[in-house]
Amino acid sequence: MRETLANRRQIETFKFQFEGIRHHCSFSRFPDGRLAEVFIDAGKVNTGVGNFMRDGAILLSLALQFGAPVATLRHAMTRDDHEAPASPLGALLDNVEGHRNG
Repeated sequence: MRETLANRRQIETFKFQFEGIRHHCSFSRFPDGRLAEVFIDAGKVNTGVGNFMRDGAILLSLALQFGAPVATLRHAMTRDDHEAPASPLGALLDNVEGHRNG
């Protein structure tokens, strides 16, 4: 069952670069601190990259709201030979977790 979000909730934001493209990310958490939703803007409005990133964030948000743990989602993301994220969505999840612990 999907866990609903409060109509008003605190949003945190940060920026990061992935393969030379600057991304702007916003996210919110459930009252117990679990990640609840993510938004990402790749700075490329109405382009394939920008649309892909927004759709990916929607899918991540839905997975979180249906109970998927962040650790499971991070593990499912493609990684390179050095275990670094191979996509901006993987980097987003790594950055959100780093933001939580930092």
